[in-house]
Amino acid sequence: MKITAKTKILYLIGICCIIFLLWLGNEGDNPLAYLGSEMQYSFGLLDSNNALVIKESVARTGIAASTPQLVVNRGTYTIGLDYSTDMTGNVVELWEQGSKVAGWPLDPAQTRFSQEFTLAKDAKQLSLRLYYAGEGSFTIQRIELAPRTLFYTDTYFMILLFILLNIAGYCLYQRHLKTPVAQEKLIDGCIIAGVVLLAMSPMFSTYLYNGDDLCYHLARIEGIKDCILDGQIPAVIMPDAMKGNGYLNAMYPYLFLYIGAILRIFRVSLGLSYKMVVFCANLGAALCAYYAFKSVSKSRRTVILGVVLYTLMPYRFTNIFSRGDLGETLALTFWPLVIVGMYHILLGDRKKWYFLVIGFSGILQSHILSIMFVMAFCIISFLVFIGNVWKEKRYVEIGKAAGLTVLLNLWFLVPFLYYYFKEPLGTELLRWSGYFDQAINPSNLAQSISLYNKQYFSLGLPLLGCIGIGVLHLVCDKKKMEDALDGYLCFLLILGVILTWMTTGYFPSKEMRQNGLLDSIMTMLQFPWRFLGPACTCFLLAGIIWLSRSEILKPYRNLIFALFIGLNLLTVQTIPTDNIHMPYSSAEATASKGHGSKMAANIGIFYPHEWRLEGITDDRLVTSVLVSDLNRVSVVNYSKTGTRAKAVYSAEVEGAYLEMPILNYAGYRAWDENGRKLEILDGDDHRIRVMLSGDGKEHEVHVRFGPVPGFLAASAVSFLTAAGIGWWYWKKRKKEAAGSLMTGT
Repeated sequence: MKITAKTKILYLIGICCIIFLLWLGNEGDNPLAYLGSEMQYSFGLLDSNNALVIKESVARTGIAASTPQLVVNRGTYTIGLDYSTDMTGNVVELWEQGSKVAGWPLDPAQTRFSQEFTLAKDAKQLSLRLYYAGEGSFTIQRIELAPRTLFYTDTYFMILLFILLNIAGYCLYQRHLKTPVAQEKLIDGCIIAGVVLLAMSPMFSTYLYNGDDLCYHLARIEGIKDCILDGQIPAVIMPDAMKGNGYLNAMYPYLFLYIGAILRIFRVSLGLSYKMVVFCANLGAALCAYYAFKSVSKSRRTVILGVVLYTLMPYRFTNIFSRGDLGETLALTFWPLVIVGMYHILLGDRKKWYFLVIGFSGILQSHILSIMFVMAFCIISFLVFIGNVWKEKRYVEIGKAAGLTVLLNLWFLVPFLYYYFKEPLGTELLRWSGYFDQAINPSNLAQSISLYNKQYFSLGLPLLGCIGIGVLHLVCDKKKMEDALDGYLCFLLILGVILTWMTTGYFPSKEMRQNGLLDSIMTMLQFPWRFLGPACTCFLLAGIIWLSRSEILKPYRNLIFALFIGLNLLTVQTIPTDNIHMPYSSAEATASKGHGSKMAANIGIFYPHEWRLEGITDDRLVTSVLVSDLNRVSVVNYSKTGTRAKAVYSAEVEGAYLEMPILNYAGYRAWDENGRKLEILDGDDHRIRVMLSGDGKEHEVHVRFGPVPGFLAASAVSFLTAAGIGWWYWKKRKKEAAGSLMTGT
């Protein structure tokens, strides 16, 4: 059925109206404003007008109040301050990453201060601070930061995304007219899209919901953006992190964070960039569940139920909204493919060994600790079904899967392993000493999710129902062991029960930690609740597939299907959005909570102590060049863009050196103004140290990270492997299309 001209015109009018409404909602050019009561203050009192009043009687001096730290794009901005003071000496200061950038005095004769400034590069932790000189009164009424153009381009990105989605929909419709798509596929696609949107609904709020680890993942997105602009392939060193000293990015998987980083390059806000990564994680979870269930079951009801229950799984929502654990959230996306992939390699369709490659690679590129669970699962599964592997010579498929997985991920593995074994990295905080203190109360496993309690973990009622279906099938069903799939599902059910038991206080984790080896493993895993991810996936696969196979439950399948769907929808409904349901705190407010959180206000970004060079804390970071002899060595100029740094100096004595404010991770190289290579030494606090020429003349020292030949070679191997797979798949599809055409002819 073709679309009429009238319908097309109405459709275009509707699109234009939506685009206009999106444009009207643009906050990107709104000032970010804080009343005195909304600032972070260390002394002073609040008056009835929400102003911060400081009087001489406090007998204190220094930073009195500050705004939250902001992630702000480079550009020109204006500071506006409404205040009153009767003494000189009070100052407005601009700080970035803990260092003062500029300061301007406040005139007692004025009540309004305005100052324009320009950021030459993106700021990571920008804040406005108000300094009190200690004399007289000082009242801070309202401070604001306004952009000359835009803080961010979120509205324009959403308009572009909306237009592209409509173009894609129109193209698919035209293709459908020529080659109709089966109705079942259309319905499946609509269900997947609906479930993904439902999973995202708590993030439709104007603000970014904070979580335990969110600040770190925001820093990763921002840092990878800097790596891309620096030309790093792969993205190893975050060049502007830690006051420009650099932070090692290669130790935490980051492939999927490129999505957010690329959006940041186009000045989309950090908050929306993060939400788009979460959206892709939800979409990926739905698709992985869809193809995993579809590969082992012919029942569409089973596949759809699997998609809904897995995408809306309580543990996923706990990771997203409570813990802010983006790494484990991304890893959970691929668990269905890992479990189904192992089934196909060990017992099922051996031609589908690639499921394990995709699943294993996806988790490896998401979360390092999760890959330990995957490896343990694969080893246990192999040992349980080793007889069938040997009997049917399935070790060939195991070799293919292992080899291809290594080749595809070599680009990440080589830098990771190199730094892990070669660099003196701080890793002491990776081991959580209170492992057994984090055990889950078993009574919580049946509850719906609640984010008011940060340590809240639940299986949810649908998953408990899946366990019940499994037990009922094994005990009562006459067709309980028809084939190899039933045996594998039984293994998954037992494994899920064991893993769940290991998360509770009934598991003797405290006693086990008395063993040195077990203590090392358990502290590396950090938290027992990590077992819930694979446990939930095991329960889902076993329960849902057995529901479609069970004879005793056949009359009740439709009822159970509806009940499970309904119960799982409660997962979304129980996520609290905010105690204040309006996006603006008052009708007069210039900026909403959402406006600030898009720039990480009240959330911030954070660089963990793990993976820093050993012993490097924030107080040991410097921002200027240090020299061995202040009397005989003069630094004329120092500049840094990305990982490229240049110092101009003159030295009157041999044996002198300078140290750049850059942490000496392996991969940096140095040369002089003539292109002659200079040796990089490890200076104090692991700074880059270079020996100087003592002829009294002016010389230059240039420093740059990479390119590292070994890293580039590994990346080339992975790229060629991926390209080869793509070429093979294209040739296969082309051959199949030609065959279908000949058959049709």
